[in-house]
Amino acid sequence: MNIRDKILVVEDEKSISGFIRTVLAGAGYDVISAHNAAEAFLMISSHCPDLVLLDLGLPDLDGTAVIEAVRQWTQLPIIVVSARSFEKDKIDALDLGADDYITKPFSAPELLARVRVAIRHTRLSGMMTSSGKFISGDLTVDYDKHMVTVKGENCHLTQNEFKIVSLLSRCAGKVLTYDFIMKELWGPQSRGTNQILRVNMANIRRKIEHNPAEPKYIFTEVGVGYRMIEPDA
Repeated sequence: MNIRDKILVVEDEKSISGFIRTVLAGAGYDVISAHNAAEAFLMISSHCPDLVLLDLGLPDLDGTAVIEAVRQWTQLPIIVVSARSFEKDKIDALDLGADDYITKPFSAPELLARVRVAIRHTRLSGMMTSSGKFISGDLTVDYDKHMVTVKGENCHLTQNEFKIVSLLSRCAGKVLTYDFIMKELWGPQSRGTNQILRVNMANIRRKIEHNPAEPKYIFTEVGVGYRMIEPDA
């Protein structure tokens, strides 16, 4: 079974948040919610969503400040969903790094179309992942399907595990430091401890390596980070 795209809905109005959640869940997305900026930062760092739907009128911080802060460390797609319809509001949000802007009220088909486009464009541009496949020996990382297989068998990686393997494979042959990987996947708040990364890596190796103690795909550079084997020629 393929991993579903995860979408974070940042909206303080419960009725609107509930409507968006229902629409997205009905379309097959994995939906998580935040009701203010503080929760949004925490959810982005801990859940690594594939896309954020962001209201600008949050109770603790303006949504434009959220865009500006998030863009300092990740390029995950952000779609603003706001009642602000002035051209300046749209321009400011887009200039700060939002990928799209939907004005309330909106229809369910429009929302889903904008979400599909944002996720597709992000993948095609290579900002979060590559398109196509990474192949090395029996290991295949299928970026489009969000799937890792060994000898054709699905390894059933979790969302975070897939993102780690995806990041390493896109930089195959290069050593990625612990701090770099954690900042890319969990944001700047993750600095200081790499325990969560080590736990994920241990799980990944159990799933993709024939002998986790003697890995052939992902190597540890002691005290530095990890390196993915280079792809087949």
